[in-house]
Amino acid sequence: MKISFSTLGCPRWSWQEIVATACDLGYGGVEVRGVGKDISVPSVPAFSDENLERTKAELARMGLSIPCLDSDCCIHLRDAQKATDEEIRAYIRLAQKLGVPYVRVMATAPVPQPVGTVDEAYVRDHALALGHEAMACGVKLLIETHGVWSDSERLARLMSTIGCEGVGVLWDVHHPYRFMHERPSVTLANLRPWLCHTHVKDSVATEDGYRYAMPGFGDLPLEEIVGTLKDGGYEGFYSLEWVKRWDMTLEEPGIVFAHYANYMRTL
Repeated sequence: MKISFSTLGCPRWSWQEIVATACDLGYGGVEVRGVGKDISVPSVPAFSDENLERTKAELARMGLSIPCLDSDCCIHLRDAQKATDEEIRAYIRLAQKLGVPYVRVMATAPVPQPVGTVDEAYVRDHALALGHEAMACGVKLLIETHGVWSDSERLARLMSTIGCEGVGVLWDVHHPYRFMHERPSVTLANLRPWLCHTHVKDSVATEDGYRYAMPGFGDLPLEEIVGTLKDGGYEGFYSLEWVKRWDMTLEEPGIVFAHYANYMRTL
C-alpha cells in the first residue's frame, strides 16, 4: 500500500521538515498543497528553477515521490478563466519538470459541502481543453469528489462527456459518504474508469454537521473503503488530507502523520 500525506496538514513546517518526517515515518510520497506561507505550489522556493534539481535529488535519495500537486484553481468560474488557465499551466509545467503525474483542480465552489450550482457544459468544455494541454506534457488533471461532485454518479456523467485521457478523478473518500451517504462500493463502481488518486480523512457526525477526526477515530468506514479499493484493483496512493491549514484546532501534524502511517499498515 502506497501512503502519502498532504502538506495541507503541516502549514508551519519547512520543506526540509516535511520530507524528513515522511522519510522517517516510512511514507512513500508527499502530496503538495502549499509549503509555509506559499499556498501556490509553483511559488514554493524548493520548486524554483534554481532549486528544482536539488529537490528532485533529495526526494530520490529519500525514496519519496510527489503523487499530486494540489491547486485551488476553479475551472467552473467563467469570469476568471484567463487567470485560472495561466495558473493551471504553471502547475502543469511544474508537474512535468518534477515528473509528477497529477494536478488537482476544483470544478465547484471550494467548500466540501455540495452547495451552489455549476454550468456542467462549461466545466466539460474547459476541462477538455485543459486536459489536452496537460496530456501533451505527460500530466493528468484530476477533478475531486468535492462539493456538488461529491455525487459520484453526477461526476461519472461529467467524466463520460469529457472523454479525455488528460482528465481523471480524485476520490476524496470523506465527501461522497458524509454528504451523499454513498457506500464505498457504489462510489468506486461509478468512478473506477477514471480513478487515479485518493484523499483519506475521517470525521464524526454531529448535530450541526461533522467534525474531523484522526483516521480510525471517526465513523467513516475506512476499513471498508480501503478493502473496496484493493478488491477493485486500485494501485495508487492513499493520501492523508489533514486540513490543519484551515483549522488550527486540529491535532498537530507530527501526531497525526505517525498515527496514519501505523493505522494504514493495519489495513
